[in-house]
Amino acid sequence: MAAGDLVTLAAMTESETSVVGVLVVDDDPLVRAGLVMMLGGGQDIRVVGEAGDGAEVLHLVDRLAPDVVLMDIRMPTTDGLSATETLRAREHAPEVIVLTTFDADEHVLRALRAGAAGFLLKDTPPAEIVAAVRQVAGGRPVLSPSVTQRLIDRVADSEQDRRRARALEQLESLNERERAVAVAVGHGRSNAEIGATLYLSVPTVKTHVSNILTKLGLNNRVQIALLTHDAGLLDP
Repeated sequence: MAAGDLVTLAAMTESETSVVGVLVVDDDPLVRAGLVMMLGGGQDIRVVGEAGDGAEVLHLVDRLAPDVVLMDIRMPTTDGLSATETLRAREHAPEVIVLTTFDADEHVLRALRAGAAGFLLKDTPPAEIVAAVRQVAGGRPVLSPSVTQRLIDRVADSEQDRRRARALEQLESLNERERAVAVAVGHGRSNAEIGATLYLSVPTVKTHVSNILTKLGLNNRVQIALLTHDAGLLDP
């Protein structure tokens, strides 16, 4: 094989591996068709399958190995919440973006706690949905701190008290530096901003974040933010 052929083969392999596979799950065929259409316009995104109910998700994930699942919350047999909880409890699970009609839907919080990487409103502009899929596939959650706060505020005070006690107990496994990094993540700061504030290099911050996720058994930065809020560490 000539050197030029090797370069071409390497380029093809890199191109193929960079394509983000997406599974679209929604009980409304029109919504699914719209999502498939808007995602099909990007060369780096490929819809690998569709499902009309959460009961189909595990089988399709095993068969199609998507990188990202767009998951409707409200479905007739198995809702998106149950499907997300079951899916994200597995090892090497794909990222999940939940779809909802209302940005203050209390069910979104449950999905985030289960490990969803964020949520999108169904009327989100197509370009933003495509960008969100790319972002989540790259390991970056789709959720602003203000939205997280608004969702959390819907939880009853008594439930917050119970969550605070559990969260504080869970955070005891972190050392002082990891706790400071976790609080900074909870405030929505980037790795560079955390490093500047705590006088750490970005690689060191990344290591701390990775250790936090491992120690706490969490999937992503959104869950760190939720936990630090539950513990009352983000209060003024």
